[in-house]
Amino acid sequence: MAESTIAATKAAQAYQNAVRTGKTAGGFGGNDERTAAGADSGFGDLVKNALMQAKEIGKRGEEQSLKGMTDRTDLSKVVTAVAEAELTLQTVVSMRDKVIDAYKEILRMPM
Repeated sequence: MAESTIAATKAAQAYQNAVRTGKTAGGFGGNDERTAAGADSGFGDLVKNALMQAKEIGKRGEEQSLKGMTDRTDLSKVVTAVAEAELTLQTVVSMRDKVIDAYKEILRMPM
């Protein structure tokens, strides 16, 4: 239950950041005069940034795990970092599955 709350909170924060920077796929960021190529690159940048953040969270989890093995950090920091990395990985995998499902649905549409 707490994981879904954390995921929802992070999703809301990511959306707020996207709106603030004007990088949403639907044009809700206040930058309605973008060209089609600009909209694609904005969405691409949004996905790229999300994946880069996921990568950084994974690195932090690994670093904290290594520090925990050598008793250079508190165990609660290790557990928190690993849990955050696990949640991020689950979110990325879920997003990937949704994109693949959407692509398959588009392929099934009649032409």
